[in-house]
Amino acid sequence: MNRYVVTGGAGFIGSALVRGLSAEGRRVHVIDNLSTGNLDNLEEVADQVTVHEYDLRDYNRIAPVIAGAYRVFHLGALPSVPKSIQDPVPSHEANIDGTFNVFRAAADGKVGRVVYAASSSAYGDTEVLPKVETMAPRPKSPYAVQKLVGEYYASAFATCFDLETVSLRFFNVFGPRQDPTSVYSGVLSIFMKCLIERRSPTIFGDGEQSRDFTYVEDVVVLLIKASRANGVSGKVFNAGNGNRYTLNQTWKLLQKIEGVEIPALYGPPRPGDVRDSQADVTAAVAELGHQPRFTFEQGLRLTLEWYRADLARKQSGRKAGASVLV
Repeated sequence: MNRYVVTGGAGFIGSALVRGLSAEGRRVHVIDNLSTGNLDNLEEVADQVTVHEYDLRDYNRIAPVIAGAYRVFHLGALPSVPKSIQDPVPSHEANIDGTFNVFRAAADGKVGRVVYAASSSAYGDTEVLPKVETMAPRPKSPYAVQKLVGEYYASAFATCFDLETVSLRFFNVFGPRQDPTSVYSGVLSIFMKCLIERRSPTIFGDGEQSRDFTYVEDVVVLLIKASRANGVSGKVFNAGNGNRYTLNQTWKLLQKIEGVEIPALYGPPRPGDVRDSQADVTAAVAELGHQPRFTFEQGLRLTLEWYRADLARKQSGRKAGASVLV
């Protein structure tokens, strides 16, 4: 009953969840093919975690790991909207075939509950804000479709195979360990890197598109609450803060925090991007006990502090390596 499984557990959000579960004394098994994850993210809890470097498309490998688990958190995915448009096959296979395999293995293995990382991209562009779970989905990209299909599978497995499932629609999660050099990285990790390097970021579009940015530690707490709440199987919940900030506002706030002025550059809008995103968190508050602790500015400051420290560590490592070679 103490065994937990996190798919994508070496990734940005997944590793934060693994650390949160480990802090509670849980024994965590991570399934990750390391295509976008990094074992360095699990360094702090390496002695408490068992890592299985498996691909979610390989049912025969992942099924024994999942079987009998008390809780499974399915965060493994290829998360990029642009990549899903440029090359849709890999993301389809990872996000649909892989997700089906996780639910199938969980049902066959009598897992207690699966919490699925869904996406706010399922909403697409809506005339009304904030976005509430009862709205009809309007996905604009293959990635959005894939994540929505995962929700439908979660619901179907709850109904047809007696598997408890909960889906959380993530809204632009940010925080430490999000890789700004990755093609899958979020806008805030790129902003942070540009800020520290004192160079202008490129904003696609006019910068007035808005996002409900959610600090990763708030998401971790909500994931754990969703794994334990009663009477919520088969349901979908928004996992956001309930606020929204434009990219222009966000870059301006980061400049203010850092005490610099660096004008942004602008490029053409990207296909598949949603214009505005804001979560109605009424249901998550009422049924899951969602209670975000971090304001947007607090999250930005904590994240910026981590990126700066990480850069210093890397520079120190390079200097040390150079001195040894000499």
